[in-house]
Amino acid sequence: MCLLTYVWSGLEKETNSAAFGVIRDWTALLYILIAYREMDWFTPPFKDFRLERAWLLWDRALFYDWGLKRAIESLGPAIPGYLELCYMLVYAIGPFSVAALYLSRRPERVERFLVAYAAGTLASYALFPYFPSDPPRIVFPGTDAPLYSTPFRSFNLALVSGYGIHSSVFPSAHVSSAFAAAWGLMRVLPERPWFGRGMMMYAVSVAVATIYGRYHYAADAAAGFFTGLLALGIALRRGSNQFEAGIR
Repeated sequence: MCLLTYVWSGLEKETNSAAFGVIRDWTALLYILIAYREMDWFTPPFKDFRLERAWLLWDRALFYDWGLKRAIESLGPAIPGYLELCYMLVYAIGPFSVAALYLSRRPERVERFLVAYAAGTLASYALFPYFPSDPPRIVFPGTDAPLYSTPFRSFNLALVSGYGIHSSVFPSAHVSSAFAAAWGLMRVLPERPWFGRGMMMYAVSVAVATIYGRYHYAADAAAGFFTGLLALGIALRRGSNQFEAGIR
């Protein structure tokens, strides 16, 4: 994957054609998706569910002691449906963000955005082998399940059943990638702040959706937030001069 990226970059320089740069930008998103599937190689043969039992206690406190579940279901299927839609659209975060930069006539900033986005996503993948775990809907079927079933939820369940991995759910890459995209857009597209702000509001919705839909535990979502923040900080520290130069 790195070799192909190098090839596209080399062809762009040699031919002075922006087309190869466009190919490089978009295929980078495909590489991230491939990396996700490869994490299934780290699925252990046995899990004792020790982590999951501890995380479930925190979820139940959040749901019932703090009233999160009651609040989400207070308007019927409207909020649950919205949350499931947010969860479903996570896979479009990368393409949407790259498209936003192209439509804003800032294609030269795509690479800097991808550094932040990939760092936030791949950092979660790198931690999977150290926290072998399964989602609550698998380990505790029916426990604390959403009250309402929507078409979006049916689609999501079918998708994760057929395409999901089984190595780990901690940290949540859904959450880390969403927040990394938000911070990345804020950083590289400050003249259009609503792209970043909108993505930030969306990222919060994704975090709630992962917990309510029982795709993740609250611990996964919290870890995903901090993983994305840490990865973005590293990316900006390494390339701060490039970010500032690109923005100016």
